[in-house]
Amino acid sequence: MPDRRDAVQLLEEWVDNENLRTHMRAVEASVRHYARKRGADEELWGLAGLLHDLDWEKYPEEHPLKAVEELERQGYPKDVTRAILAHRSDFTGVEPESELDRVLIACDELSGLVYACCLVRPNGIDDLKPKSVVKKLKDKAFAAGVDRDEVARGMELIGLERNEHIQNVIDGMREQAEELGIRGQDVGRG
Repeated sequence: MPDRRDAVQLLEEWVDNENLRTHMRAVEASVRHYARKRGADEELWGLAGLLHDLDWEKYPEEHPLKAVEELERQGYPKDVTRAILAHRSDFTGVEPESELDRVLIACDELSGLVYACCLVRPNGIDDLKPKSVVKKLKDKAFAAGVDRDEVARGMELIGLERNEHIQNVIDGMREQAEELGIRGQDVGRG
């Protein structure tokens, strides 16, 4: 099975946009956190989070089909490719069934919102609380590219209370804050 090093190399080959790379790493951090909390395979779940938008930049009209085609060719596990297909069930018709499928969907858009919140706070993610994220979630002009309906759908899919899920995503991203550049000292305001 390919490992994270292989996945990072693939990401660097396919994705030029640094913001998209950061988003993919933020989703990976969130999904890995859930894997640890739920006793799942952290490496496997992390691969799905890291590679879920692999083809978004190159093939937006076919996303995620081209990515899954490449991942299958390279021997990535079915659980990973299925979760990636399920995160775009509206396009692929693959409905989320597994816990990984549901967690990936739940973390995708919310990770983007949490990241954006970090960038406008003096202390980045260091002292970020769910209450602040909820406030920004309600402000549709803030991080307008974040699909609020998908955030709500994700929370419903994993069956957690909103603040608990937001805290889990914050905790996962906080563990990788240095790599994501979202600590207070990184955002240049702390």
